[in-house]
This record gives sequence, C-alpha cells and structure tokens, in this order.
Amino acid sequence: MTQTGPACRHCGANLTRVFCDLRATPPSNSFLKPEQLSKPEMTLPLTTYVCDACTLVQLPAHASAEDIFDDYVYFSSFSESWLSHARAYCAMIGQRLSLNADSLVVELASNDGYLLQYFQQSGIPVLGIDPSHTVAEAAIAKGVPTIIDFFGVRLARQLVAEGRRPDLILGNNVLAHVPDVNDFVEGMRILLKPDGVVTMEFPHVVSLVENMQFDTIYHEHFSYFSLHTAERIFAAKGLTIFDVEEIPTHGGSLRIYARHVENNALAVTDAVRNLKAREVAGQYDRVAGYEGFENKVRRVKRDLLQFLINVKNEGKTIAGYGAPAKGNTLLNYCGVGVDLLDYTVDKNPMKQGRYLPGVRIPVKAPEAIAESKPDYVLILPWNLKGEIMEQLSFIRGWGGRFVVPIPHLEIL
Repeated sequence: MTQTGPACRHCGANLTRVFCDLRATPPSNSFLKPEQLSKPEMTLPLTTYVCDACTLVQLPAHASAEDIFDDYVYFSSFSESWLSHARAYCAMIGQRLSLNADSLVVELASNDGYLLQYFQQSGIPVLGIDPSHTVAEAAIAKGVPTIIDFFGVRLARQLVAEGRRPDLILGNNVLAHVPDVNDFVEGMRILLKPDGVVTMEFPHVVSLVENMQFDTIYHEHFSYFSLHTAERIFAAKGLTIFDVEEIPTHGGSLRIYARHVENNALAVTDAVRNLKAREVAGQYDRVAGYEGFENKVRRVKRDLLQFLINVKNEGKTIAGYGAPAKGNTLLNYCGVGVDLLDYTVDKNPMKQGRYLPGVRIPVKAPEAIAESKPDYVLILPWNLKGEIMEQLSFIRGWGGRFVVPIPHLEIL
C-alpha cells in the first residue's frame, strides 16, 4: 500500500510506502485517572512507513516528545529480569573496557537509575540523562546523578564545555524513542571521548517482522532499526559500528558497539559482517523484506478476538497481566475493552488505580488475580512470559491457564 506521507526522519525522502497501519490510538502511556474518564482522549494516527531510499521503518512524530514523556509511568526497576540484564551488562562492559574510578559512564534515557546503580557499586562514576521528571527524580532519590533533559547536540556541547566526556555512552531502548535521530547520534559523536565506546540496545526490526511483534509499534517508538539502517545513520555522523550482539530482550534486540570513525584500534568484527549478510538474504536492506506484514497482523487480531469472544460466550473470566505500552497498542488495535477483558494488573503502583488509554480497562494490583481467580490470564508483556508464568504459577491451582497473543495465540 502506498500513499503520500511525510519526510523520512533520516534521509529526508518522501515516505509513500505504508509498512503497517494500526489506525488511530491514544499515546500508549497516557494512562487515565478516574476523574478523566468523563473526558475525551486525544488519538493519533499509528501508521508506520518504510523509506524507499534508506529502508528505515518509522512513525511520523504526531505528538511532541515533551508531551509523550511528561507524565511517564514506565519504571525499569519493576522487572527483575530487566534488572538482571542490566547487572550482567555492567559487569561485562566494565571488564571489556577496563572501566575504573577514573572513567565516566553516561546513560541516555537512564530512567530510575536501574542500570547506573551497578556501575556505582563498582566505584565507577556515572551520569544519567532522562527527560522525564517522574523517573529521573526516582533515580536522584537513590543517589544516581541525573540531568533532566532531552539529549542531542545542544546538551552534548554543554557537557563537553563542562569537561564531562565519557569513556562509555550507553542507551537501552532509547534510540527508537528519538524524534530527531540524526541530532541524537551527532550528539553522541560530540560527547564521546576520542577512544570511547557507544553501546545502544534496541529491538531488531527483523524480529518485529518475523515474530509478528506489531504491538511494539506505538507513539513513543519513532524508528524501527535493522543493523543496515543503524549502520547507515551512525556512519553519516562519523561513528562506526564495529561489533554487534543479538540479545533476547524485548522479543529480540541488537546491542551495537560504535566508536569514532578515526579510532581504527577497534576493528569491525565478523559478527557485524555476518548479521549484515543475513539481513541482505532476508531482503531487509530493501523494501521487499517489509511487504505483506499488515495482512499477517490482521490475522493475529482476528484470532485474539475470536478467542476472547468464545471465552465470554462460555461464561468464563479472563484478566490481563501487565499494562505495558505494547499491550495498549494490541488492545486498542483489536478493540478489546472491558466487555472482553475484565481488568489487568501491574506491579507499578503508578499505574494501579488508573485505566488503560483508549480501551479504559482498569489497572489493579497483582493481588487481584488471586482474589478473583480468573479462568485465563492474558500476558500482555509477552517478552516476560517466563518470569510472569513463574510468578503466577498458583493459578494452576484453580485450573487457570495463560494466554500469549504474540507471535500467535497460545494457550499455556
């Protein structure tokens, strides 16, 4: 499907090729307070394009980043598996780069200090940068120095002027959230020490396509990267991706390692060459690899709706677990409200007592599962299904079963 669209956020080409149209939905983290239920919600188009020129899959910026991250209620520290991932990364990269008390680590989108705390425990100086007062103040409260601001060229120049140039710049699941990716990457080039290293983790668009992860499309995610597109964007700003790891987080992510183009001491690895070759084999370096995705998405929608309708027709009950942004995309696109899903639960107290945007399903504390004993639990953060099924194993006691909607409907 083609139509006239906006300009590509990287190369400026006119976007005409639709990758996936999920219709108009509210911003995925705009949870409603009870007093807001009588008021209308803002909805924005959720149509992603793939650029014919550079193959970057992207969502036009319909809302400002300031609006999206103003009342941000996602706290990284509420997932034990994510904390374990952060802890393991800090140990690995600290050893790989020989970080010590004379080093400086800067994390972009540092959230509530979930990761930098582990560097601090090893005596390595840190600085967090995050635009959300909500999560940044939580980091500051636990002793993690944090600048509350958006990162880009402006802030990078300010930090350099202050003499703060890091040995390591890291960002987990932030690259996709940046409206002006060129400014963001240029900012990293300016800030990074001449012999410094950047690591960025982001969901791999190949996993999105091959595992039907359309629910990871939401208004906070402006871009969806292959190694091909990431390499092109970084190279345009004088940074070379010299290593890459495929990691399981968020249903399949990449961790890229980058350095200044002049720093030939860090050679490009076979891992980079091998993954690029696989992307070429799958045609992800051109638009052909992204065609036909939307029709498959519609089939996932029909399967989920049919299951939920059958559950209700049988007089059974079903609750959700989690209130992630991906769950809000899924439920809004599928049109699932309280007529089909009784409620959902979440460990984050900032979400409890609120309602999911658009579908207005109430969010309760996890204890509600044991109290109401639903026949089924729909796992919305499917990337954490192992952790969640272990936490809720007690539902087997009354015959309860788990439902996972992505990449295809599973009853477990």
